[in-house]
Amino acid sequence: MIKKFFEDIGRYFMLMGKVFSHPERLCVYSRRTIFEMEALGFNSIALTAIISAFIGAVVVLQMAITLESAFIPDFMIGYSAREVMVLEFSSTVVALILAGKVGSNIASEIGTMRITEQIDALEIMGVNSASYLILPKVVATVLFFPLLTLFSIIVGVVGGFAIAYLTGIILPGDYIEGLFYCFEPDSIVYAMVKGAVFAFLITTISAYWGYYAKGNSLEVGRASTHAVVASSVAIMVFDLVLTQIMRA
Repeated sequence: MIKKFFEDIGRYFMLMGKVFSHPERLCVYSRRTIFEMEALGFNSIALTAIISAFIGAVVVLQMAITLESAFIPDFMIGYSAREVMVLEFSSTVVALILAGKVGSNIASEIGTMRITEQIDALEIMGVNSASYLILPKVVATVLFFPLLTLFSIIVGVVGGFAIAYLTGIILPGDYIEGLFYCFEPDSIVYAMVKGAVFAFLITTISAYWGYYAKGNSLEVGRASTHAVVASSVAIMVFDLVLTQIMRA
């Protein structure tokens, strides 16, 4: 098992070397990048919005219930909601969710092309299949996912405000005061950087499993499963590393 792990690591880096070497016909790549932004980015907006809004609302409710009998100012509820959304949820948890949606999509798409010999046909025509298929996806997600992270933060905060206003558990003025309490703009940059790193991990790891899929359609399903699991593990590991480096 350990041998297989290091073999996968080596093949992954070899594939990345192929992906980022000799890009051909940049006009074609730019069109494919725009297409991938729509397929992998814009199509994830609705899911991100729904989850972020409900998580923001749940955080506010939980904090209000927890602090109900404590001598803590109400504005700390808004502060807590902001910190949860900015520091962890909108980057890490959204990335884990998108690993399931986007990662499985990438692995199954490329895996299907592999078992139907479409990738072999590209290689015969002299096309760098790894770069042609994977690089536009990487560029699209690395550019779009940080914006999706920022969008998630905004929606989550608005969701918290909505539940506070509708239920009356906290005055809207206190909630807004908490949002601006000890606010550090660098934390937004930190969240967006994490979003970009996680986007790279999700896309490249999923593409790796799809690119080396073998056999039949069942193997494509297994490749998708491996892609989601491996991407999720990588996200958690790099979340720890980035937190240690950027928040130390």
